[in-house]
Amino acid sequence: MEKIVKQALYYDFYGELLTEHQKQIYEDVVLNDYSLSEIAQDRGISRQGVHDLIKRCNKILEEYEAKLKLVEKFLHTKKVAKQINQLLEEYKGSREEHLLDQIQGLVAEIQKDL
Repeated sequence: MEKIVKQALYYDFYGELLTEHQKQIYEDVVLNDYSLSEIAQDRGISRQGVHDLIKRCNKILEEYEAKLKLVEKFLHTKKVAKQINQLLEEYKGSREEHLLDQIQGLVAEIQKDL
């Protein structure tokens, strides 16, 4: 997964667990695409301080994901839902029973993750 997309997903799932200060700076760098220098100047801290904070936040968010696996489960469920939609489209045109069996298997896979 592309780094920026991964960071954004981790932030979406676990961002509320960061401090307010961490959230503001992380949002500026990752979501708003501000440079470290711009943020450092705005906040009155060093560029290195911003860099270290982002690195620390990434580590924190990755640790949450390693323990909870919410992003992994979300991406898997999204993939399975897409497969279900594709099978339903096929079924609309063909009325074949084996497609219903496949759909039921995918639904069971989603239920297992929940």
